[in-house]
Amino acid sequence: MATTLDLARRFIANAWNPGVTVTDAPADITVDWDVPIKVRDGTTLRVNVFRPSSGKLVPVVMSAHPYAKDKIPLKTKTGRGLSPQYRLLSQPRPFHISQYTGWEAPDPAFWVPRGYAVVNADLRGGGTSEGVADLFSDEEAQDYFELIEWAGTQSWSSGKVGLDGVSYLAISQYKVAALRPPHLAAICPWEGFSDLYRDFARPGGIREDGFSILWSMGTSRGARVARPLLRSQMIDRPLRDEWYQSITPDLERIQVPLLVCGSFSDHLLHSRGSFEVFRRAGSAQKRLYTHRDGKWCAYYSEEACQERLRFFDHHLKGVENGWAEELPVRLAIMDIGAKPAAVTRESAWPPQDLTWRKLWLDAQSSTMRDEPSLDHGSVNFRSQFGSVAFNWTVPIDLDIIGPMSLSLSVQVDGATDINLFVDVAKVRNGVKTTFEGSYGFGGDMVSKGWQRAAHRELDLILSTPEQPVHRHERDELLSPGEIVPVMIALRPHATRFRKGDELRVEVQGRWPYARNPFTGPFPAGYESSPKGICHLHTGAQYESHLLVGVRPYV
Repeated sequence: MATTLDLARRFIANAWNPGVTVTDAPADITVDWDVPIKVRDGTTLRVNVFRPSSGKLVPVVMSAHPYAKDKIPLKTKTGRGLSPQYRLLSQPRPFHISQYTGWEAPDPAFWVPRGYAVVNADLRGGGTSEGVADLFSDEEAQDYFELIEWAGTQSWSSGKVGLDGVSYLAISQYKVAALRPPHLAAICPWEGFSDLYRDFARPGGIREDGFSILWSMGTSRGARVARPLLRSQMIDRPLRDEWYQSITPDLERIQVPLLVCGSFSDHLLHSRGSFEVFRRAGSAQKRLYTHRDGKWCAYYSEEACQERLRFFDHHLKGVENGWAEELPVRLAIMDIGAKPAAVTRESAWPPQDLTWRKLWLDAQSSTMRDEPSLDHGSVNFRSQFGSVAFNWTVPIDLDIIGPMSLSLSVQVDGATDINLFVDVAKVRNGVKTTFEGSYGFGGDMVSKGWQRAAHRELDLILSTPEQPVHRHERDELLSPGEIVPVMIALRPHATRFRKGDELRVEVQGRWPYARNPFTGPFPAGYESSPKGICHLHTGAQYESHLLVGVRPYV
């Protein structure tokens, strides 16, 4: 259980000396710097190519982004310089990259000696490529299509191209994969949101007011980005309108083999979208790798690199390495911190042997029960401060796994809407257990969710009982005295509970975490609720419960 002092010490120690080692690149790599590629409208894009000096035909592992492909340790003054983000966003354990490694990109020092070429591309407007970037757009996807086809037809290429990378380098894979380039053989999006509105910009309809500001500003300074910038779009577009829909990839059109990383530690950015890719992609061959570790130390770890190597070896080289016979889901089950209590192989996500259980909220006792109370109860809190909590004492050793949904019956006095923030915690011996979270935060809870009451309308096609998906296409403001049902989607997780542990659900009208880099998931923040008093009704005719997937463990 990380204390406030523990979190502050971790941040300071990492800022002083990040646990990232930069190693020399192998000598037997041929590098083609800044190779020009002219696309359909005459714009020149540029890539760096790292390939075996042997001259053998090899498959390609490729990434593309607006972050400047030449920002690598080799090209700093010392030859080992690191991005400042490694100092600001701490990782729970050390890792290493080579001098050739681009930001959140595959490390050529790992891939080239194993018989691959690595291509790191500047997308339009980024780095040394020409043009102006239209981020997340169809134009960007078409550019990537042409880069893939170029890589698949070079004299050193076997004709098979795979995509790999973290965050934007994962996000950029979805739209181009849906276009089905002929030389694209497999993709590995390692933590990347797939629906800008629902996953990051306005989860539950509530505007993100932290990282989105810094990312929008930083990207526009580092690349030539079309106006209006992302942050302006977020402010001007409170609904999931045509623009948001136009930049959302058609996941069902993705047909190539897929290895997706679904992180339980990035609830504020990539978690939901990654699991949605696994759920909805049209690929016949889909794999899911889960963890609750630091983003970068997981991606560059030996285990994750070997997982991706086996995936690409099978699909890009035709190696019969047992990949096709394995169960498709690698599930990391967490008890505390970043190290799994167990790692299992599952046939599906969520696992098929879960029992879905409703825990009924009881306002009179502040508990959750197996059966709904026959008596009506209510509890309230002020939207600007205050909160309410409901506790369930776990009766036997259990793993609680999957997405969860919280159903509330909501009334608001003094306002026509409220932003609901939900935190789900594990309490052991009176102390909240902490886990790895977004932005290098080591004090995260089990799960969380956001929901504007006025955005309660569900997408009936995409929603399931355990995973409600909201439309966000209109406001349904509350009338005085009106009690409305609100379902809140809670982010996926896999958490181990011992008999006697408590599962605690906390509901409030404001972001519950500190907004500083020492003791909170900085820079995350969310817009505040309008002033008012929120009443939650339970019992009698009110559907107020938490839906969880559970199974006992030995």
